[in-house]
Amino acid sequence: MMRRPTQRRRREGFPRGFWGFCGVPGRKTEAFSLLELLVVVLIMLLLTTLYWGGRSDKGARQKQAACLNNLQKMFIAMEIYSNEQNGKFPELAGASTSEEALALLVPKYNADLSLFICPGSKDLPLSAGQPLRGSRISYAYYMGRRATDARAVLMSDQQVDSRPKAVGQDVFSNTGKPPGNNHDKSGGNFLFCDGQAEAGPVRAPFPILLTQGVTLLNPKSQPR
Repeated sequence: MMRRPTQRRRREGFPRGFWGFCGVPGRKTEAFSLLELLVVVLIMLLLTTLYWGGRSDKGARQKQAACLNNLQKMFIAMEIYSNEQNGKFPELAGASTSEEALALLVPKYNADLSLFICPGSKDLPLSAGQPLRGSRISYAYYMGRRATDARAVLMSDQQVDSRPKAVGQDVFSNTGKPPGNNHDKSGGNFLFCDGQAEAGPVRAPFPILLTQGVTLLNPKSQPR
């Protein structure tokens, strides 16, 4: 006569606490300790932070790349203008903001007003036909530069002030607050007189001088 397998034998091979968890009588339930629960919660928080942090960094890089593209497209209009003006880029006597000087490009040389707004900034988009001079744009402009200035900075994201910058001085916001925070506290982009555009850190990686006749015009101040 065959012996009926014992209950203990039938349950071998399952993790401890399994039968109690399933409600099988006679088995002791082994709950997680408070420490184990805390470890699980911390791991979940870490994974969530890594996931969303990575997505945020990727989005910021995409916006900065789109900003570079804006500046490079803007240079096409600037170059055509300078060819018609004996090598001079837009210049307006008495201009105190970049909007005033760069309004000379619109609409003959550039009718796409979206190029004047940095995708990483909080600046409002401009409507078609909207006067640039009465609007707010995202970019600073070195008025007085000429096409022959080659590697001199022609435009950039809004800067912290309108002074020349020595190597190591802040060009863009180091706090993520205005002014100069188009890309939060991740630096900004430069456009040079030869049409090259490149990203830069918060602090000047090279001297940015204001030679005679050149003025750095920032856009209008952001409303508080």
